[in-house]
Amino acid sequence: MTCKLYQIPRNLALSLVFCASSLWAESQQIQIQDIHSLMEEVFQYHVEHKKLTPQLIKRSFKIFLQKFDPEKTYILLKEVAPFLEMESSRLHTVHRNYDKGDFSSYQDLHKIFLNCLQRSRQMRQEIQKQLIFATSEIKKSSKESYLSYARSEDELYERIKKQTVDFLLTQKAAYSDIPWTAETRAKIFEYYEKKKSRIEESYDFSYEEEEDVFAMHVLKALAKSLDAHTAFFTTEEAMQIRMSLEKEFEGVGIVFRETLEGIEIGGIVKGSPAEKSGKITIGDCVREVDGEPVQGISYEQLVREITDRSKKAVELSLRRNEGEGKFSDFTVKLSAEKVVLQDERLKYESESFGDGIIAKLTLPSFYENRSGAGCEGDIRKALIQLKKRGKIQGLILDLRHNSGGFLQQAVKVAGLFITNGVIVISKYANNNIRYLRELDGRVYYQGPLLILTSKASASAAEIVAQALQDYGSALIVGDERTYGKGTIQYQTVTEAKAHAFYKVTVGKYYTVSGRSTQMEGVKADIIVPTEYAYYNIGERFLDYCLPNDHVASAFVDSLNDVDSQTKSWMKKNYIPNIQQKNLHWQKMLPTLQKNSQYRQKSNKDFQLFLEGIKSGKDTPTSDSNWGENDLQMQEAVHIIQDMLALDPSQN
Repeated sequence: MTCKLYQIPRNLALSLVFCASSLWAESQQIQIQDIHSLMEEVFQYHVEHKKLTPQLIKRSFKIFLQKFDPEKTYILLKEVAPFLEMESSRLHTVHRNYDKGDFSSYQDLHKIFLNCLQRSRQMRQEIQKQLIFATSEIKKSSKESYLSYARSEDELYERIKKQTVDFLLTQKAAYSDIPWTAETRAKIFEYYEKKKSRIEESYDFSYEEEEDVFAMHVLKALAKSLDAHTAFFTTEEAMQIRMSLEKEFEGVGIVFRETLEGIEIGGIVKGSPAEKSGKITIGDCVREVDGEPVQGISYEQLVREITDRSKKAVELSLRRNEGEGKFSDFTVKLSAEKVVLQDERLKYESESFGDGIIAKLTLPSFYENRSGAGCEGDIRKALIQLKKRGKIQGLILDLRHNSGGFLQQAVKVAGLFITNGVIVISKYANNNIRYLRELDGRVYYQGPLLILTSKASASAAEIVAQALQDYGSALIVGDERTYGKGTIQYQTVTEAKAHAFYKVTVGKYYTVSGRSTQMEGVKADIIVPTEYAYYNIGERFLDYCLPNDHVASAFVDSLNDVDSQTKSWMKKNYIPNIQQKNLHWQKMLPTLQKNSQYRQKSNKDFQLFLEGIKSGKDTPTSDSNWGENDLQMQEAVHIIQDMLALDPSQN
């Protein structure tokens, strides 16, 4: 049955985030005069804030400052104190000016930024000159993060010096085979200034000259003041996000990186024209683009040249280091094509067990392309292929590195493992509640099901994990909790012709139990720590997060949100097949938990791993090697085996 009520808009996304595309809308040209109307548009959608308030104004100036100087190595406290400690009268003035489309207070702050940039460059120049010609050993000082702005120029100078020395010595370690001379240090600082310029150039202008860039800075600050996830994006940022959500793009498939030696090939996308050419290798240095030398042009200019939408092909002249002081030069011509990011889509494997297999599905995100193909379809195809290898005795769905994606894909994926029923309860402004249901009625796998999670599992991943936990269809294995993002965003980044690219928090989601994952995350049934276990990762560590709450459960579906005609159909075809809560696996939990804890404590590799992540190391080292096995997946397989052993129907 197809019913408009149950069709989820494709632009409802639960999380975001990636390299180069060519077919895209013309770059947005947002002007200062557009800020007010765009923010009012966002306020209409937002779940909580419907107008600008003094509190939001205060937040916006704080964010405006943080975005310019996140490490507090440019600004003096006295320069920005008036913007951080605004009196009521000034807040009211800013508010009135906002209504008039006047953003002069932000312009005043931007003028301060320009002075800070000039001062920082002068300080860096003086520091670098001293370090280039230093005759004594340059010692590394302890790395610091600063909670407040510097109170004097002397204090600011010391911060910049520490930052500069740290970069210099990091590069010295990275290029240990290069003689440590004044010439080498000068080259390192030339590279350092290029990197700094890339960051600083987005502020190094008068707002009259680059009105659209200034307007975007103001919009970003105002949007973020609403909550942790509402945001505006530049065209380039939107392009990366769209590619991350859809797992496809049009381009040549090269990722560049800037190094001390110049701009190099940093990565090659699998299945792209670059890989198909068979000529390009990671580390090749870019010499020319379409016959024009790249020496002297910025990294951004090079990327813009190669991703120029008016070009159907690009010719690269590359140089390869063959070793022993030998180099080879060659050219390669590449034509842009549609590229599917296969490495970022579902992967599956299996291992034999008994008279069948234990299947392992790794899902990096909840993706969907413009034709409607997505991860749910990929999972169905994978299950068909896996069943050809043998009976699926147990299934592990790995969401440890899954930060979300499209809401409709999350609902569809969860629906593969239940008959009918509510998957998501979404609550919008004015307490408007909607129910997103699985209506298919078919279950694509029944049996021991584990969902591997971590503190990095977020948003759509949390929907699937908690929904299946609610129904008792799956047990959750991993870190004590997941990320804790329980909000829904409406976004325009997948609309190529959008007048502006943004995402705005329009509601919160809950699973069938009425629980929200917001701030709290999904609690693991069996704790098996991942590399994220001891990091402060999660919604609770972000600014301006919405609180956790709950709604009434929907295990018994009242159908209150559907019209009478649809309700009649659903009573006949949907209600009789609603998934009942299954306590079968929950009853085994005490034994499963006990067995898992015993194995973890007895496993030398796992104990070395725990020691390593506690000390800040999350990869094996020569003195603390816990092997190359995926310890969490290994333990998940053991838990599946326990579930099979404890299941009377298997005996």
